[in-house]
Amino acid sequence: MSLFLNSFTLAWMHSVEKIRWEEQWQIEGKSLHVMRASVRGSGAGMEPPPDAVFKEGAWHYTPHVPPLQELRLAHSPFTTEYELCFDGRCTPLNEFFISLPPIDTIVLEACER
Repeated sequence: MSLFLNSFTLAWMHSVEKIRWEEQWQIEGKSLHVMRASVRGSGAGMEPPPDAVFKEGAWHYTPHVPPLQELRLAHSPFTTEYELCFDGRCTPLNEFFISLPPIDTIVLEACER
């Protein structure tokens, strides 16, 4: 499946802490760049980095991650669904697929138009 996007937000709930996490991604050429991230709390391995700023109920920061060729996401019945957000709305990733096995890996990658 292809989506024609220049940017998107990836959102999910931490499986243990039940806290929302969001990352804003930019597509440049054939690379995915994480621009900003926010998390609504901390704990269970999701502590915000030292340079994070707390505002509007969440920790906001810039991840220091090099551009990626692909983003691999675990799909499992044991965790809540990732959401892909663009054009002002968020949609569970499984809604973009006709059929998705109960346990799988979803790969997001940039492609040129």
